[in-house]
Amino acid sequence: MSVTVLLLVGYTVGLLVGDPGTFDPLMDGWLCIATELAAVALCVSASVRSGFAEPQVLLGTGAIVTYSAGDAYYAASLDGAAALTYASVADVAYLAFYPLMLGALGVVMVRKLKGLAWPLLLDSIVGALGAASLMALILAPVLRTGTAGGTPFEVIVAVVYPLLDLLLITAVGGVLASRGLDIGPRWPLLVAGLIIFSAADVAYALGMEDYSVGSIIDVGWVAGIVAIAAWVDGAANPARASHRTTHGVPELAAPVVSTATALAVLVVGSQLRIPVLAVVFAACTLALAAVPLAFRNRMLVTLARTDELTGLPNRRALIADVPVRLLAGRTGALFLLDLDRFKHVNDALGHDVGDALLVQVGKRFAARLQPGDMLARLGGDEFAVFLEGVTEEQAVATAQSLAAELADPVELGAATLQVSASVGIALTPEHGTDMSLLMRKADIAMFCAKSERSGHHVYDASDDDDGALRLRTVQELRVALAEDQFELHYQPKVRLSDGEVTGVEALVRWNHPTRGLLLPVAFLPLAEEAGLMPALSTIVLQRAVRRVARWRAEGLDVSVAVNMSGSCILACLPHEIARLLEAHGVPSSCIMLEITEDVLMSSPTGTSAILAELRSTGVQIAIDDFGTGYSSLAYLRDLPVDELKLDRSFVTAMKDDQRAVGLVGSIIDLAHSLGLRVVAEGVEDERSRDELLARDCDFAQGFLIAGPLPAGAVSPWLSERRVGAGRA
Repeated sequence: MSVTVLLLVGYTVGLLVGDPGTFDPLMDGWLCIATELAAVALCVSASVRSGFAEPQVLLGTGAIVTYSAGDAYYAASLDGAAALTYASVADVAYLAFYPLMLGALGVVMVRKLKGLAWPLLLDSIVGALGAASLMALILAPVLRTGTAGGTPFEVIVAVVYPLLDLLLITAVGGVLASRGLDIGPRWPLLVAGLIIFSAADVAYALGMEDYSVGSIIDVGWVAGIVAIAAWVDGAANPARASHRTTHGVPELAAPVVSTATALAVLVVGSQLRIPVLAVVFAACTLALAAVPLAFRNRMLVTLARTDELTGLPNRRALIADVPVRLLAGRTGALFLLDLDRFKHVNDALGHDVGDALLVQVGKRFAARLQPGDMLARLGGDEFAVFLEGVTEEQAVATAQSLAAELADPVELGAATLQVSASVGIALTPEHGTDMSLLMRKADIAMFCAKSERSGHHVYDASDDDDGALRLRTVQELRVALAEDQFELHYQPKVRLSDGEVTGVEALVRWNHPTRGLLLPVAFLPLAEEAGLMPALSTIVLQRAVRRVARWRAEGLDVSVAVNMSGSCILACLPHEIARLLEAHGVPSSCIMLEITEDVLMSSPTGTSAILAELRSTGVQIAIDDFGTGYSSLAYLRDLPVDELKLDRSFVTAMKDDQRAVGLVGSIIDLAHSLGLRVVAEGVEDERSRDELLARDCDFAQGFLIAGPLPAGAVSPWLSERRVGAGRA
């Protein structure tokens, strides 16, 4: 890219300082062709980089190559002349440039518009006709005489160029005026290039008889080619462009400006003699401009009630239509459906896959409903259904039918996804005849279905208190995350052989402003359901690493373990932890991640790869609550873990059940044979500690040693324990 720009600058400077009336083979010929060949090389490189899989890149490359070939032929045909005085094969190449560029822009439109192409097409045509009317007025001297520097055919060819330029520019304007569309990361360069190109064509058309190679007009053509090539180069990187903010002009700008231009041409025509072609173009502009304006209001109303992604009615349509149906006084049911673990799909596979999944789910739901039923997407992964004239039994049967529709996996390219939904059902008139009341009760029922994992739940009055508390708690959780209302307590872990404290486990607490200090069981399940766990885990990790850094500054060599849910094991996790450790100067060996075995088994390949990457950096991995999830003994050999934490239920059972003692001993032996350390949780009496020590358990954690301690109490506790050990 930089080479192309340098050549363009050198070419421009050479023309400005040279003799405009004399053809310089080096400056006007070779340097011009070299600049265009550099632009060609840039485009070819973009095509190769995109794997020849981006049609707009290929068509743009073809346009640049064709035009440059025409320039090369033109320069070779001069034979010492100042300019060609006749139309040649070069004009064929020049004219081929335009359909190729229009094709490149057309590919972008077809890919992005999703069925809404006709308004853009009309706006583009209106813009093109308005521009054509203005261009016909500007080129009136050329159109009015057939002796302006060439044969009538040559004059027509010269006039067609600027008209085609303006068609390209108005097509770009139509794309930019459409909400949510873009034409590549370097769209301003494309627009600027086409404008410069058009200016050069207009200047040529108005002064054909005085044109000679090496004039400033040539700079306009070459600069336009370079700018368009830069756009093609940027369009070869669609992934990078997808993270860019979309730019555009106001939606009505194209038709308004074009209509104003056409009116101005007609006003001038009423006072002066102008070409008939200009009047025809202006009249056609006004006629076509009326077409989209006549339907635009209806289209906007439809769009306002339609979900852009799925094409289903949206929340606005649901809230407007259902109350009208409720006035009829018939029985009915309102469903709220929320996809289970949808956030995992977005986090693991990306939002594009998540959007495609929502589209497929919407189609499956629609296939199970009757013509009179209403299906809407409320936003995110939440859908709503209203059934009119149904009993409770029929409503439940429909909910089961919708769940059954999701039983088969969803195929999305190379991904095969298994999805399920939780359905909350509110009945009318039993549960109310007000839309907002039905929405609230259906929402409470949906939360019950999700927490019970029952698939569907019909609202009951007994759900109200618990459901309202859950909904309120979720809202308060969002506020707590924003205001950082959480704190960490730390439970020590000791080595059984010598009693030395080797680490602590970070346990989150919520300092609720009205309910006091809440334990994890009161809010973590809700945080998981609401998709708030990644944000909460980030807070816990940051707090834990800062605390370790402070302890290390005090001379305490203690590692800290942080519990991670499955929704937080993302591909970006290793990078985030590495950045956090580097920022606080904490070695990776001071951090341990504790993951329950059901998380490891639910996606062993993807999760294992992420954990292996973490472990390779020195971060330790532990299986938490071992023995309460899947039967995972067969996986222990391959999982990238360092430590196995035996669930407290095994330790508690050891007091009264010798079989539990034997089972614990077997698990310890198995873990040691695989090179894993074993931590016993819930050690609350000396007998259990002695039994574990006799069976070579490595570490223990529980109230016999210490309960969870506030952060400020850990250092004094450790100091006191060390003093006690020294006296002993």
